[in-house]
Formats: sequence, structure tokens, C-alpha cells
Amino acid sequence: MTQDCSYNELHALRVLDDSMEPEFPKHCIIVIEPSQVCADGAYVIVSVAGERWFRQFLRDPDGQSRLVAINGTYPDIPLPNDGFQIEGVIVQRNIKRQIKHYRPYLPNNGIPLQ
Repeated sequence: MTQDCSYNELHALRVLDDSMEPEFPKHCIIVIEPSQVCADGAYVIVSVAGERWFRQFLRDPDGQSRLVAINGTYPDIPLPNDGFQIEGVIVQRNIKRQIKHYRPYLPNNGIPLQ
């Protein structure tokens, strides 16, 4: 029997709205590393109540987590303590062949890996 490890492979998505502009303009390509954990400040894909969101993950000093759009016209999305699932962390952005890499984040007190 062969084991499928595709769940652990990087994959790309096209950004379809302006909620994460200017860092991630509409129609740019983002590359996602599957992960169920992230650090404060990471750009993530998160499933909340059956809906997927591309946002920045922030944790308030009181421990409450929320998703934030860079474009301030979109509201924050508060995250219940156990009612969400991190699906992946954005590790790269491509805009017309211009590539920007984002350091991988893990939950190590918000410190990016070296």
C-alpha cells in the first residue's frame, strides 16, 4: 500500500479580492505551506465555521486570537478558542514573476525560525 503525502505539499492559490492589499494585491499568487499551527503575525489560510479566510493571524495580550485584513475596510474576524482550524501559512507571494518569500512561522513565542 502506498501512502499519499500530498496533504503536506506546498500549493498555490490566486488572491481574488482586495482584502489583503497592498501586500497581497488582487490576482497575485500565494504559496501555502500546510500547517495546523502558526505564530502571531503570520499570514494564514484559516477555516472558521465552514468558511476559508486569507488573513493575518494576530493574538491579543489577553490571549484572544483574531484574523485581520490588511485593507482596513474589512472587519476583523474574532476567533473562538476552539472553533477554527489553521490550514496553512503563506510562505511566498508572486506578482508578475516578482517573488517575495515570507519566513516560516511556528508557535515559538512568535519568533520566526532562522
